[in-house]
Amino acid sequence: MRVLRTLLLTVLVVGLLAASAFGAGRVLRDRGERASASDTGAVPVEPTSSGPTSTSTAGDPTPTAPDTTVDPEPTFDTLVRGDRGVRVRELQQRLFQLSWLPETTTGVVDDATVTAVRGFQAKRHLRATGIVDERTWQRLVRMTKEPTHDQLFNVFEPGPAILEHGDRGQDVRDLQARLVEIAWLFGDVSGVYDDETVKAVRGFQAKREIPVTGEVDQRTLDRLHAMTTTPTREAMFNLGPQAGALDARCRTGRVICVDKTSSTLRWVVDGKVQLTIEARFGASTTPTREGLFHVYYKDADHVSRLYGSSMPYAMFFSGGQAVHYSSDFAAVGYAGASHGCVNVRDYDAVAWLFDAVQVGDKVVVYWS
Repeated sequence: MRVLRTLLLTVLVVGLLAASAFGAGRVLRDRGERASASDTGAVPVEPTSSGPTSTSTAGDPTPTAPDTTVDPEPTFDTLVRGDRGVRVRELQQRLFQLSWLPETTTGVVDDATVTAVRGFQAKRHLRATGIVDERTWQRLVRMTKEPTHDQLFNVFEPGPAILEHGDRGQDVRDLQARLVEIAWLFGDVSGVYDDETVKAVRGFQAKREIPVTGEVDQRTLDRLHAMTTTPTREAMFNLGPQAGALDARCRTGRVICVDKTSSTLRWVVDGKVQLTIEARFGASTTPTREGLFHVYYKDADHVSRLYGSSMPYAMFFSGGQAVHYSSDFAAVGYAGASHGCVNVRDYDAVAWLFDAVQVGDKVVVYWS
């Protein structure tokens, strides 16, 4: 009996231990499944059948998650001083279309290009930095046409001839006077499109990379007009300055005689005119003084300390006012004015006068 009770007690203990182990395993399994579901965001579902769980039909694409990748925004490459390349040529050609640059492209963002960009930006109320940023480029593109390959690389075709060999008349005189102004033609204006005129036109075209034909097309005419001033009647018909009567103070001694009425300067020695040249005077706000003066100082290489401008062959006669050569007078003619000085545009003539004049010689400025 004692053995039987011991045996039954052993079986009971083993059964209790087995039941405890089974229960603990079930609890751990349930917890593991819930933890797995929590990690994946899905709730486990008991299968309802033993067949396949997929509900897709043959030929249907397998659904995928949408692509949420965002491409980076493209950056705009600015153009700054010193940059080179085809984009620079395009920039320059578009600026040419708006008259900010010459037609010929260089492919280099140089000083002229920076100045043109600044001007374009200021006119359009953009920041005038001279740097081509995205706003500047977009505005320029909207206002211009896409340049062709030939325009980008200066491959020009000549246009129809406006003036050519053998033509005569007023337009030819205008052409010749302009060529004389920029030293491509020398001598008198004839009004005849002769061999010398053809040679001068060819030289002008070659210098500006215009198709060299010796004929004047619109491109040649536009470039010539941009570089010169409208010729005077005197220039077109070879008429020298027509000076008025000599002031009485000019009839004795050595005198620089300046006639404001006829815009002339005469060098007179003992009443005899030795030289007559064109002259230009001060603006209304800075007029050239009138009266009798004397040359008190000469400087062949003078530079104005007040304006920073060159005054070659300066002969001072009243304070800071002097007779001197003016490159501005030579370039724009009577369209400009001085700050009070007597300007001369004939360089050789004023150089000759400078050598002839002595300190102490008279200067008479008057209206004839």
